[in-house]
Amino acid sequence: MLEVSAALTQGQITPTELCQKRLSLIKKTKFLNAYITVSEEEDFKQAEESESRSKNEQSLGDLVGIPTAVKDNFSISGIETACASNMLKGYIPPSNATVVQKLLDQGALLMGKTNLDEFAMGSRSTDGVYSEQYREKRKQNPHSKNEDLDWLMTGGSLGGTAVAMSAFTCYVALGSATGGSTRNPAAHCRLVGFKPSYGLVSYHGLIPLVNLMDVPGILTRCVDDAAVVLSVLAGHDTNDCTTVQDPINPFIWFGRCEQTITVFLVQIEGAKVIEVSIPHTSYSIVCYQVLCTSEVALNMARLDGLQYGHRCDIDVSTQSMYASTRQEVFNDVVRGRILSGNFFLLKENWENYFIKAQKVQRLIANDFANTFNSGVDVLLTPTILSEAVPYLEFIKGDNRTRTVNMAGLPAVSIPAARPNQGLPVGLQLTGHAFCDQQLLTVAKWFEKQVQFPVIQLQELMDDFSSMITHHQKSANILLSEKYF
Repeated sequence: MLEVSAALTQGQITPTELCQKRLSLIKKTKFLNAYITVSEEEDFKQAEESESRSKNEQSLGDLVGIPTAVKDNFSISGIETACASNMLKGYIPPSNATVVQKLLDQGALLMGKTNLDEFAMGSRSTDGVYSEQYREKRKQNPHSKNEDLDWLMTGGSLGGTAVAMSAFTCYVALGSATGGSTRNPAAHCRLVGFKPSYGLVSYHGLIPLVNLMDVPGILTRCVDDAAVVLSVLAGHDTNDCTTVQDPINPFIWFGRCEQTITVFLVQIEGAKVIEVSIPHTSYSIVCYQVLCTSEVALNMARLDGLQYGHRCDIDVSTQSMYASTRQEVFNDVVRGRILSGNFFLLKENWENYFIKAQKVQRLIANDFANTFNSGVDVLLTPTILSEAVPYLEFIKGDNRTRTVNMAGLPAVSIPAARPNQGLPVGLQLTGHAFCDQQLLTVAKWFEKQVQFPVIQLQELMDDFSSMITHHQKSANILLSEKYF
């Protein structure tokens, strides 16, 4: 992203030209099903504004003219925000989410809204209404070896956004990160997925899943870019009472302050590696399910067909209309979570499920606190246990990422290796709460040591057809595998 920003500043390419090329690539890679909505007209308006800034010699930030994608559960004024659900189909938010507004204020170009699981409930990005055609094909031919059906899973629920990044249709992307939705797809798609500390970045305008764990996540291709985007998004928001009140010191741009970064890297070189235990991790999956479904039941209660959203034609009674409306538009995953959550919140179950889950969540948070208080600065774990797998072989497995959300800590997944199949896997680093800059510094060091292949600017400027062919050959990005 920083190289593209430099090219724009130096006049090697204009924002309008870059926008046109990204839109052309979005059309060429439509088969990937990455985007739900493409805001073409708005893109060109924003590009023209960026060019006006340059001509008027106004100060240009690193995000001016940078194509950006946003997951379809962030509100964007004037653009449909449906959360990949028929319930909200046609819903146009009256205002922008705080993080979206901050990006637009910096001159970023919003390419469109990306695909996801319905209401971000899922971990494979195929459970949204816009992915139905692919699910049906697989159901009709469960044992087929047809190449069109043998696509791989990106994880979720940020799969569409990760695909948009991997296909080079954008250079920065935003998504929600509730239990691993940013880091898991990043690990599968050779990206950097960053989840900030809870309260560092506002989630105002993000259609909620689990309020106590929802955090806007950042997808980039390198750690430098993630640090730049975080510096733009971090800070107090009067519309979000969970954001920190204290002023946020500007983050050091990696590569802009060589003396400071050198000191950090020298300190890391002498780091001591020890094994630690997070004892209550084994309870995290069950604990997360109770807390998640309980909050889902509460948050989804507003979507009843009475206030807004889809409404069925049945008018026998309010209760019948309410039940039929939800039956018509919610998929099995969403309905299942609503039912489970309401069960856990029943008066006779409250103490045995929800309260106990909250106590376990506190124990998990204490495990992390005790580990960090013992002198540990950063925790190192796998992000995922395997590379991307086909639809039929996919198994949920994000317990290594959920615990971090339950503790409210910052975490980042960086590309670490390509196993025998040629597909990437990720390395997860977790840091102290609100020590996001230190965490990204360590991640930068690991990124430098691993030296996972990074696509250079000149390659991005080449003809798109040759670019895709080149990346297929080099296995840096396998578009032919049809990640979802």
